[in-house]
Amino acid sequence: MDHDLCIIGGGAAGLVVAAGGAALGARVILVEKHRLGGDCLWHGCVPSKTLLHSARVAHTLRRAERFGIPPCTPEIDLAAVMARVQAVVSQVGEHDRQERFEDLGIELCFGAGRFTSPRSFQVGDRCVRARRFVIATGSRPALPAIEGLDRVPFLTNENIFSLAEPVPHLLVLGGGPIGVELAQAFVRLGSAVSLLEAGPRILPREDPDLAAVVAAQLAADGVRFHFNSRALAVAGRAGEISLRYRDTSGAERTLTGSHLLLATGRRANIDGLDLAAAGVAVEEGRIRTDRRLRTRNPRIYACGDVTGPWQFTHMAEHQAGVVLRNALFHLPARVETRAVPWCTFSDPELARVGLSETEARKAGIRHQVFTFPFHDIDRARAEGVSEGLAKIVTGRGGRLLGAAIAGPEAGELIHEYVLALTHRMKAADLARAIHVYPTLAQINRRVADQRLRAGLTPRARRWLQRLFRLRGK
Repeated sequence: MDHDLCIIGGGAAGLVVAAGGAALGARVILVEKHRLGGDCLWHGCVPSKTLLHSARVAHTLRRAERFGIPPCTPEIDLAAVMARVQAVVSQVGEHDRQERFEDLGIELCFGAGRFTSPRSFQVGDRCVRARRFVIATGSRPALPAIEGLDRVPFLTNENIFSLAEPVPHLLVLGGGPIGVELAQAFVRLGSAVSLLEAGPRILPREDPDLAAVVAAQLAADGVRFHFNSRALAVAGRAGEISLRYRDTSGAERTLTGSHLLLATGRRANIDGLDLAAAGVAVEEGRIRTDRRLRTRNPRIYACGDVTGPWQFTHMAEHQAGVVLRNALFHLPARVETRAVPWCTFSDPELARVGLSETEARKAGIRHQVFTFPFHDIDRARAEGVSEGLAKIVTGRGGRLLGAAIAGPEAGELIHEYVLALTHRMKAADLARAIHVYPTLAQINRRVADQRLRAGLTPRARRWLQRLFRLRGK
């Protein structure tokens, strides 16, 4: 065998496996079709969060009177905003420079390839053989089957951050995290935005009360929603796009806009790999693995978006560590499935970890739900960000089953619950921890306090009075 590890794909998962393997003493080759960094760097997390921050600055300027400062209407130059986006991408991309990985002793091989046997991978004229293979080819936008889509220009997360011209009216197809984040970014940057969603609300994976907090802010920003609406056909040309759809009443209607954004899910990058030749099974469009991320071929592992179901960079990095422990040292490491956090980076943010209230109810799990609003958190009032709430789902004895936050800095605040779930803690453990005042993080203690108060029933209170001779009413 030429190498200990052959990694196919130079995104987040593949780069972590390659760097980790080389650091541990393995001989590593990394095959990448295009460029290092993957979707998160070039088309996903980094550019989208940079764009959202510019949009938030513009929004803050318009509503500065809330903070005792005269407001102003900013003049938006989308080309300048996108230039900053690309500058940040370039800065972050320094971590993924080719030279850095070559200095680690990793051999880089650029080009498209395919398996020719269970133990070999062909890239151009070269046949790579390795003791273990890791497929980390990521995902790409899933395009819906809509009449006329092949004849009109459209945007996805892969090309929207390269826009330089104004966007008078953006049509967004899809109400998941990508559609929601970009809809809010563009409406705050001065575009009219219409969002079409096949279901009854945005962010369908989240509890309705939490998703409603985000929806209310997007509506206040000016996003026009069209729910329970199925896209039928598109037509037009650059700057004049028409989208025909069927609404909840069954009537056919048409939306017109200058640009069309498709945000209708993701699809694993497995085309052309010839996985059948490698003995790798595919299920529902993704590579099938066990919890140790082994495919049906015990010499081949897969991690990141190509396996699903959590298509997040932080899960790709976590899975990369699992692959390394299994592939190099044969340790029985398994993927964490119980305490997986995620966040939609809208304003306000919506973050979750563990079971939601909806999931617990559907699964028939005995549970209790407790909430606390941001408008009763002093720091939130001071900063004028008092919309939203925190919610915890608890099981027997107050053990934490899940938590979600819709509100300011939710993506930062959720990590306290990630730690609590990882260590199987109870709500009482969070309530006992001292939280700095005044901080937004106090909401985590306050919602846990609700669980403690629920346990203090009138009967329990009477027993305490008798036992300790208390004389209150």
